[in-house]
Amino acid sequence: MDQRDIENVMKDSESGMMEKKETLISNLNKTEHGNQDVDYGAALQLFLDHIPISSIPGIKNSSVLELRTGDSVRDAIHMLYEKDVFGAPIADNLDLDESTMATRRFSDKYIGFIDFASMVLWCLEELEMEERHANGNGDKKNGFITMLEQNPDIGQTKVSELAKSFLWDPFFPVQLDETLFHVLLLLSKHRVQVVPIIERSNSNVTGFITQNAVIQLLLKSSGLAWFDSIANKALSEIRFENEEHVVYVYGDQSMAEALHTLRESQIGAIAIINRGTKKLIGIIRRSDIHLIIENDNLLHNRKHLTAEEFIHMETNNVDFDPSIEQDLGALLSSGTLCLRNRFLPRMDSPVTNKKTDTLKQVMKNIAETKSSFSFLIDDMQQATGVLTLRDIIIQFAPPCIDSSIHGGGFFESALQQTGCHVENGTLAYNH
Repeated sequence: MDQRDIENVMKDSESGMMEKKETLISNLNKTEHGNQDVDYGAALQLFLDHIPISSIPGIKNSSVLELRTGDSVRDAIHMLYEKDVFGAPIADNLDLDESTMATRRFSDKYIGFIDFASMVLWCLEELEMEERHANGNGDKKNGFITMLEQNPDIGQTKVSELAKSFLWDPFFPVQLDETLFHVLLLLSKHRVQVVPIIERSNSNVTGFITQNAVIQLLLKSSGLAWFDSIANKALSEIRFENEEHVVYVYGDQSMAEALHTLRESQIGAIAIINRGTKKLIGIIRRSDIHLIIENDNLLHNRKHLTAEEFIHMETNNVDFDPSIEQDLGALLSSGTLCLRNRFLPRMDSPVTNKKTDTLKQVMKNIAETKSSFSFLIDDMQQATGVLTLRDIIIQFAPPCIDSSIHGGGFFESALQQTGCHVENGTLAYNH
């Protein structure tokens, strides 16, 4: 798909989304002002039903690569790298006939989702252990894939065995006829990077909904009273998981140390801090790991190269036309999961906000930069916290039985305005 095709898809998608939004706002305004006798509970449901999964632009614009439980780690990494794919669902190796498949739940075909960076970081840790046991006489001049071939106890490890190292994401699929309500619940309750979309007829994964795509859709609701009542709050008024905690390494620490810290980070990124000034000078993300595989010098010199040197080695995306960057929206964040994502900010230019900024400002900042988080900085440019996409989504999470999130501010406010509350997992009228 070239840039002209992207622009055409976005125009069609934006037109449909705007029409739905205008209809929704009109109906809700009539309800709020008493101009129409509409059930208040139905008004809330009207909002949810007007954001179907099928309305997300570009959701089926790319083919989905699958891994099998019997695939080796070496083959899985090589396949994702060659196909330029960030991650893939893991399909069970069981050969089932059509009659058997018909009796299984549509999600049973897949047992998890794994990403490229998690496997590479695991391999690097294992390779370093092997090298220590060999008294530093390991393979030093070979490419990454060759190193895995020469260390079969690592490279031939089955993808299924990586579940023991908690490298899989759980698999919680949805279907195209479901709504944003279900997606918000999954992303807020579970630590998953993507929500797979399943084809009802054959149980195959046909696309993914990313957290970025959900943020794009939520921003389409700007103007709705209960959205703005939350989104216009300053970050200082909102509680989130890492508001006073930042995982970091100093710029003078080695890349090897940075990669070890990155593997332990739950948000998929670490801050790079200047040791003297304590200022935020950059970021290393899981999405940057492919650079180490592409450059053997980086791979073999990771114990000597500093984190600060690494973040300044990234080249500009000279082949990208910035004139359409702000119009790509959910198209690029939902339809494709590219390993080499040329739309991300440079490592030495991390996305930042201050606690005086509103949640909506952060959402727009993240959406425009195609990032997955924003570091909170003070007036001294020192990082004080980090806000992730999941932190944002939780604020808009639906109240639901079995959810560990007891209603995000968005829906709690909406229920108050519509005269309803949640009772035993269902909507009920206030008496």
